Amino acid sequence: MRNFAFSSAENVDQAVSSERGNAGEASYIAGGTTLIDLVKLDVMRPVQVIDLNRLPLREVERLDDGRLRIGALVSNTDLAHHPLVTQHYPLLSQALLAGASTQLRNMASTGGNVMQRTRCPYFRDVAAACNKRAPGSGCDALEGVNRMHALLGTSEHCIATHPSDMCVAMTALGATLTLEGPNGTREIAFGDFHRLPMDRPDLEHELEPDELITHVTLDTPVVGGGSHYLKLRDRASYEFALASAAAMVAVEDGVIREARLALGGVATKPWRAVEAEQALAGKPARTESFEKAAEIALSDAVPREHNAFKVPLARQAIVRALEKASAASKHH
Repeated sequence: MRNFAFSSAENVDQAVSSERGNAGEASYIAGGTTLIDLVKLDVMRPVQVIDLNRLPLREVERLDDGRLRIGALVSNTDLAHHPLVTQHYPLLSQALLAGASTQLRNMASTGGNVMQRTRCPYFRDVAAACNKRAPGSGCDALEGVNRMHALLGTSEHCIATHPSDMCVAMTALGATLTLEGPNGTREIAFGDFHRLPMDRPDLEHELEPDELITHVTLDTPVVGGGSHYLKLRDRASYEFALASAAAMVAVEDGVIREARLALGGVATKPWRAVEAEQALAGKPARTESFEKAAEIALSDAVPREHNAFKVPLARQAIVRALEKASAASKHH
């Protein structure tokens, strides 16, 4: 492991100013569940690591407009079990508890989870060609072992899958990220934060080098909506998704009033299935409607040699998640 300078920030302004002048060479650390692994593997090579754990970003609060404001340092465990989350956003709680292990959830932060990087084995192997890690070097996953890789949002430069469960739920719920930088505070819609790889897979998000995520604010809950997070994986725990679906459905008199659907394990970013949502609106809350939505959600899938099985698997995940969410709707 390479040497780096280590410092602790006492407040947000200090954290932001500490990174200035070290663009691309400084990294923030909270729980460290991603950063430390990648530093050990020589994938990330920070010259400076800034500890954020003294910052006052551990609160979860209900805003006057009904939204939920989450500090970036709230642990995944605390967020999953917070009364406001379990009551108003059970989808998020389910997704968080489906991820990683208890020990990792105890350490992992909300902001860190948003920023976590792919588990693509070629990205994590410095001897492999990877455009995300070394732009222009190629992508060994295209013709390599790509069973775990993405079907949606891919490009000829990268097919790495986004690993987060939490982010899939937040994409379905709708959220806003608050970012702090030397030019002040700005907000960005959660769905616009993670970038598609296109021809620059090394540019993973819209965060500027000298900015810091301070809060995630969830949209107001869907009135009368039921929800369900379904994660299909090789083993029951401590495993990344082969396909996952975060569904919210509001049903009135057997008809779908509103639907939200996001996918994980199959895309290069947390994937909102907007066209499938539109197709569900006004339709009967029946399996046939959900099957049609699943077909639409996967219509642009580009399977590779080893991951074509994810198409029917993701369809099943979508249908089952929508069925359970609609059954939980309060006006069903």
